[in-house]
Amino acid sequence: MTWGPRFMSADTYITLKKRLQEDVKAALRAGDKDRVSVLRMALAAIQQREVDSRETLDESAVQSVLEKMVKQRYEAAEQFQKGKRTDLVDKENAEIAVLKVYLPEPMSEEKTTALIDEVITALSANSPQDMGRVMGEIKKRGNGRVDLGKISGQVRSRLQPS
Repeated sequence: MTWGPRFMSADTYITLKKRLQEDVKAALRAGDKDRVSVLRMALAAIQQREVDSRETLDESAVQSVLEKMVKQRYEAAEQFQKGKRTDLVDKENAEIAVLKVYLPEPMSEEKTTALIDEVITALSANSPQDMGRVMGEIKKRGNGRVDLGKISGQVRSRLQPS
């Protein structure tokens, strides 16, 4: 069974949150307890964020919740690896695999470099003081497909005076 994007009709896209809810039901029917657990955890995190902000999250906000969950699991796996707890590393990696299905495919290195150049040119950025504006625009244009932590060094080096 594939867990990829689903469509209700030719032009009605199912929201990410709705897709998670539908996949919980499918995983329950399939008896996949681990998947159910991870998906319910994701839905709980989304619901908690909605309660905290007192508004329904849009697609990008739901996506950012999932990105944060993946990042937390990477960090936890790294710590467990240092503690030589391979059982817990495997558990975290399995959760990452489930969550990543719901995130967009990361942008290639070439496209990321092109995006950085495009944004720097578009904003006429030429100094380290422009770093925040450039990163904000990259975040907006990258639409969750760019790891800002990884590219910040590239942006900083391009904004350094020659």
